[in-house]
Formats: sequence, structure tokens, C-alpha cells
Amino acid sequence: MNSELACSYAALLLQDDDIAVTGEKISTILKAAKIEVEPYWPTLFGKALEGVDIKKLVSNIGSGVGSGPAVGGGGSAAPAAAAVEEKKEAKKEEKEEEEEDDDLGFSLFD
Repeated sequence: MNSELACSYAALLLQDDDIAVTGEKISTILKAAKIEVEPYWPTLFGKALEGVDIKKLVSNIGSGVGSGPAVGGGGSAAPAAAAVEEKKEAKKEEKEEEEEDDDLGFSLFD
């Protein structure tokens, strides 16, 4: 079994039982399951998930563009929709400017 996957499952088990996710507890679960991983993996996962609400993190995975904690910092898709709209407006203005620049009053094929 993949070390990262094993540590992820152990962290999910701990979170599901409302137990603090620490490297030591991840190691204990992996030993009980007779899964061998490099000793740094449980510590790494324990430090990375310290203070993180894993249930909230997992529930936000498929909830849309810009909804995760790393993007936009909230659960609302409104900032992402506004950014998309701004991009559309910018492209539209850029295209209009190019058309104005292209029309110099004569045609190469006339």
C-alpha cells in the first residue's frame, strides 16, 4: 500500500472518531493495521493536518470553482464568478481595441 494513502486513511479514521490527528496516533493506527511506512510519513501528516478540520476540507472538494480553502478562502463561488466575468470583459475590450487598430481606412484587397 502506498505510504501517503495509508497515512491519509489513518488521518481520516482519527478525524471520524473526533480524535486529534497527530503523527504518533497515525503511527499507532498503521502499526495496528500491520502497515509499514517510512517513519517520517506519520509525523509529516500529523504536522500538515495540525489544526485542520479534515471533515470540512473533504466536504469542500467537489463544491465548485474557487470554493476550497486555498482559493478565495471561503465557501462561496461568487468571487470566482466575478473573476470570470472580469476576464470576459477584459477580452471583449481587448478585441474591440484590436478591431479599431485594424481599421485604418483602406483595405489591402480593394
